[in-house]
Amino acid sequence: MNGTTAPGFEGVRTAFAENLAARGERGAAVVVHQDGHKVVDLYAGTRDVDGTEPWQPGTAQILRSATKGLAAAALLLLHQRGQLDLAAPVGAYWPGFKAHGKEGVLVRDVLAHRAGVPALDRRLTPAQAADQDLAAAAVAAQPPVWTPGTDHGYHAQTYSWLTGELVRRVTGRSIGAYVAEEIAGPLGADAWIGLPADQAHRAGRVGPVEPPAVPGGPRSRPKPALVEAYTNPASLTRRAFDTISPAPDENDPGYRAAELPGSNGIGTAEGLARFYASLIGELDGGQRLFTADTLRLARAEASSGPDRVLVVPSRFGLGYMLHGVASPLLGPGSFGHPGRGGALGFADPESGIAFGYVTNGMQKGVTADPRAQALVKSVREAVRVAA
Repeated sequence: MNGTTAPGFEGVRTAFAENLAARGERGAAVVVHQDGHKVVDLYAGTRDVDGTEPWQPGTAQILRSATKGLAAAALLLLHQRGQLDLAAPVGAYWPGFKAHGKEGVLVRDVLAHRAGVPALDRRLTPAQAADQDLAAAAVAAQPPVWTPGTDHGYHAQTYSWLTGELVRRVTGRSIGAYVAEEIAGPLGADAWIGLPADQAHRAGRVGPVEPPAVPGGPRSRPKPALVEAYTNPASLTRRAFDTISPAPDENDPGYRAAELPGSNGIGTAEGLARFYASLIGELDGGQRLFTADTLRLARAEASSGPDRVLVVPSRFGLGYMLHGVASPLLGPGSFGHPGRGGALGFADPESGIAFGYVTNGMQKGVTADPRAQALVKSVREAVRVAA
């Protein structure tokens, strides 16, 4: 294991070591900032899940749904700059989206997973999913599963084309270009939606995509309805997660270069932590992304209760998961986003913590990976002791 921990954060090193020894970790990195200062910077294992080359500083990995935090920031930043009205119908920017009773879907409904289109009747191949024109047209033509705005359910894959098309309609740029030019680039954060060819050598190989696991710990017995939702290919849960079918090869350079802001961003632990640090305070260079009002929007509860897709209670602000059953974070005011299989990025304004964790050992959990949770618990303990 390599890297450093500030005094008081030694427990994070212990938890990270336990991940390697007992929780199946192959290669990973975790970075924590507090009040703009780096207090944890650890990495270990191999850069490739099936290889022997050591993980290096700056090794990047696929973020899966942790990418959604970057996508949400793009929409919120456009709102902050007066270019996008969160209370406006999506159809005001994207007229074709109004089909089949979706004219009432608001931009904020997209961010809060209330748009009613978490799955498509006709699944997309990986090549079709990477075609923004084709995929956006498929979402626009999709009838909603529920009356938009009246309920919520995790838009696991369709979030990509909903957010990507809004950014493209408003700015004329792809969401990958917008994030690179307006967010990651100015912040000096190594995180990309659409991996540039000159950065491809930094990204390690990950394990294969597997069906999502039924939520629950080893001592719990999931309810039959939960098992049915996660194992029946015809259920809304599986349809939402399997919207891209067959499952893409996440190590394929072409897939990594595609811009899927709901699932295929690539970044470093430092990039995630630096990004979230910029949402709640100033970075070392004085950069700050969100104003106080935008930060309030990001973490003000917009959806709560049983999730039509995850089938367990979830909480969302505008674009971000909030601390709760589906995604335990540091505390009640935390907001961020996990990635199915491991990755996690979040911020906690009350403690000044910004957290980034990436891994190549993708496991089957959806939102509360035990390795990430062990690290979060250790950070929580460090902050509690310090207080």
